[in-house]
Amino acid sequence: MSARVLLLNATYEPLALVSDRRAVVLMLAGRAEAVAARPEGPVFRSAHLSISVPAIVRLLHLVKIPRWARTPPLTRRAVLRRDGGRCAYCSDPADTIDHVVPLSRGGRHEWANVVASCKRDNLAKADLLLSEIGWTLPFQPRAPEGHLWRLRYLAEIDPLWEPYLVAAS
Repeated sequence: MSARVLLLNATYEPLALVSDRRAVVLMLAGRAEAVAARPEGPVFRSAHLSISVPAIVRLLHLVKIPRWARTPPLTRRAVLRRDGGRCAYCSDPADTIDHVVPLSRGGRHEWANVVASCKRDNLAKADLLLSEIGWTLPFQPRAPEGHLWRLRYLAEIDPLWEPYLVAAS
C-alpha cells in the first residue's frame, strides 16, 4: 500500500496529494525537496541508496495553476463527494447523480444542475421538474471552490499536513 504525500508549490501552497513513489522520484530528479518526514515512515531502498518517504515535499520551482484548473471537472465521484454521499432529495446514501433540470428539458450538465441522488429518487423523479412533483432542494448546487476542495473531505489527514491545509483554505 502506498502512502500519500502532500505536494507543495515553491511558495508552500498545497498543490495535490501524490503517491510516495512519485514524491521520491521528484526528489531524486532534483525537482522537489522534503519538508517533513514521518517518524518511522517507509524507506525506499536500492543497491546504493536509501530514501525515507517524506510526509510533505515542496517543488523547487513555482508551478502556476491555470484559472480553468481551479474549477474541478464534473464527475460522478466529484458530485458524490461534494454532497457528502447523501441524496439531495431524501438524505439517504446516494449512489448516482441526477440533473435537477433534466437534460431532456433543456438542463445542462454543469455543477449548478447536478446533485447526488439515490436510485429510488432518481427513478421517481425521472425527467420531471422539481416543481411538478412538489420536491425542493435543501441547498443550491454549485461548483466546489478551488483545486484543493477534495482535501477537505479526506477521512484521514496527516497531522503534519494541517498547517499547510489551514493556510490554503
